[in-house]
Amino acid sequence: MKVFDLDLNDGHYYIKHNTIVEKIHFDNRTFYAKFERIEEPLTPLLLTQHLNKQYTIAAPLLDKEGLTNYLVLEYRGDEHQRFYYLVKQLFRTFGIKDYHIYRGKHEETIQVFIEVKPLTLQEADDALQKISDALKEKLGKKWKTLPSASLPEAYNIVTLPYKEI
Repeated sequence: MKVFDLDLNDGHYYIKHNTIVEKIHFDNRTFYAKFERIEEPLTPLLLTQHLNKQYTIAAPLLDKEGLTNYLVLEYRGDEHQRFYYLVKQLFRTFGIKDYHIYRGKHEETIQVFIEVKPLTLQEADDALQKISDALKEKLGKKWKTLPSASLPEAYNIVTLPYKEI
């Protein structure tokens, strides 16, 4: 599935509902998912409806083997402009060159996709922890990182971006 410059897993996608569609027990916790897994490839029509904000569509970050090609930082807060510039500066420091920054559904939501060679869930989690720790030194924690080993598979999804920055 090609969305802007991103090449996401295309075997299935998730569509958001206003109500809880699944109750997931994972690691002694209960999650209430509002995203329903649809076992078919995303169509251009659905992608267009997502971009027009008629539906909210998400893509899985992990493939069938449990590997990911993207590390995702998703910030939602008042300091989204500051986050944007901090991430760019941090990536220069870390030598990260292959990344894409997008606007989420809301103006204050920024999604950063870092392209990586296929990583296991644990390797991705460790890499994201280093980036997150470096960001914490400069900014209050108002972002989430994906994929995460502390979340079930149905939560290791990312809402498709709406606009390039």
